[in-house]
Amino acid sequence: MVPLFETDAIDQNFCYDGDMGCQKALSNPQTSAEPFRDLRQTQRRMTMIYTRSGADAIAKRNVVVSPGTGNKHWGTVYFGPRSSNERQPGPQATMSELDANETIVPHFHGVTMFQLFVAGSGTIGNRGQVLQPLTVQFKDHHTAYGPIVSGPQGLSFVAMRMYTGNSEPIYLDKPGYREKLEQSKRRHLTSEPVRFSTEPVLKARTEVAWETLFADESDGMAAQVVRLGEGMTVQGPDPRAAGGYYIFVGNGSLVHGDEELPQWSMVVVEPNEEKFEIRAGAKGLEAMVLQYPREDRAAWQ
Repeated sequence: MVPLFETDAIDQNFCYDGDMGCQKALSNPQTSAEPFRDLRQTQRRMTMIYTRSGADAIAKRNVVVSPGTGNKHWGTVYFGPRSSNERQPGPQATMSELDANETIVPHFHGVTMFQLFVAGSGTIGNRGQVLQPLTVQFKDHHTAYGPIVSGPQGLSFVAMRMYTGNSEPIYLDKPGYREKLEQSKRRHLTSEPVRFSTEPVLKARTEVAWETLFADESDGMAAQVVRLGEGMTVQGPDPRAAGGYYIFVGNGSLVHGDEELPQWSMVVVEPNEEKFEIRAGAKGLEAMVLQYPREDRAAWQ
């Protein structure tokens, strides 16, 4: 499945619900706990829209071991292997749920990612920047960050990468980390916490609203919130304009084909897709739309 925030690479004795699970095109996504892929053939390569129900993914939560500290906490795989050191097909996405007052030591990864802090509380960095739900972060590849310290009720976060590459955590307290650094924009961006609507307010919404959390026009990277009322639809961003994007269900549900995806579900729209329609479920939808830089498009190909 996928690499989490990557500070959680797994111990082989604990995790794994099947690395190759997301490599199967499933005929019945409503009854399967595996990721579903909508396959489309292009002239260059097979492209897909990946979907994963948050409820199905979290039902397969496992104990994992942080390679930086040896601490045990909980991990959930959405797509790809949990941690990887080579190029593989498909995206990577995982959830990590830290124990109370746990620390993840400073590190970096070789693949660009968005990271969402979805539950609990904590801090990041030496200055103790507060993390609350739902905070969105963007980190370029080879950009160091941390420490991350969970609060007394724990801290849950999701890490999402457009492609599976060398995403193993490189810790700054280990020898040789400087030799593994590569050229990067070194962006480490953090949003204010996104607030969600109450159920009746969201369901009764009559207009689609887009809110930009942060963006960089130079390479197409952007993080947005989209809010839709019951059954409403809106066209998503052009996947080909940058490096493709994730849609993360923060509130309500998203409908794709015959599948209704509840809170904490994901959709991955790869950068060779022509378009994607975002459709709200019966109670409306509030979702993060996370667009990757054009650099990720080149790496994805």
